[in-house]
Amino acid sequence: MSKIMIVEDEADLITILEYNLQKAGYETAFVSDGRKALDVIVKERPDVVLLDWMLPHMTGIEICRAVRTHIDISETPVILLTARGEESDKVKGLSTGADDYVTKPFSIPELLARIKALLRRSPKKKKLEQLSFADITIDFEKRYVLRNGKMVHLGPTEFKLLVCLMKEPRRVFSREDLLKLVWGDSIHIETRTVDVHVRRLRRALNQTGDDLIRTVRSLGYSIDKIPAQRKKNSAKE
Repeated sequence: MSKIMIVEDEADLITILEYNLQKAGYETAFVSDGRKALDVIVKERPDVVLLDWMLPHMTGIEICRAVRTHIDISETPVILLTARGEESDKVKGLSTGADDYVTKPFSIPELLARIKALLRRSPKKKKLEQLSFADITIDFEKRYVLRNGKMVHLGPTEFKLLVCLMKEPRRVFSREDLLKLVWGDSIHIETRTVDVHVRRLRRALNQTGDDLIRTVRSLGYSIDKIPAQRKKNSAKE
């Protein structure tokens, strides 16, 4: 059963949407506060998000942008619900990363048809269970990291950093890339914060093996099988 997340602050509309979505065979969840929306979406992992443009504390555009840059939910389909019907508003919504745009007032059959079409175009991917590179393995179900068969204890931020790096080995991520992927676009953090957490990640990983995190000066970081002559210098960075 597909899950639809409703991000909306109008109680009557939430009731109508939940009733019709459940009648159509969908599981539903909702959140009405823009500040809480991203955390709830990450927790619930819906198949589609129905996202109101105008929300308390944080706009739907800001939430959509944060979803698109969050490492865990970046591919979640989003339909914007809004009373703003101008073409420029539609362009703005779609360019932010929304998959579809529905103008209020809308008909329930039309919305259901759009959800069905979006689910058909964007089938839910099989959940990634493990990720490995060199002698490092991440187990997502059990939420642990092993290196050379030994447990590596990481904080939640270091865990996300490692996942990001290991999903694309040898790619050099800029500090700005990592800020968006790990912390999200809506949080204002200095780029040097990335350096602090990379040092923590490197220190934890290096307790059970050689240094695999490569620092590329003036650019950023990657995970790679670093040539032996570079390991000593890299570990100091």
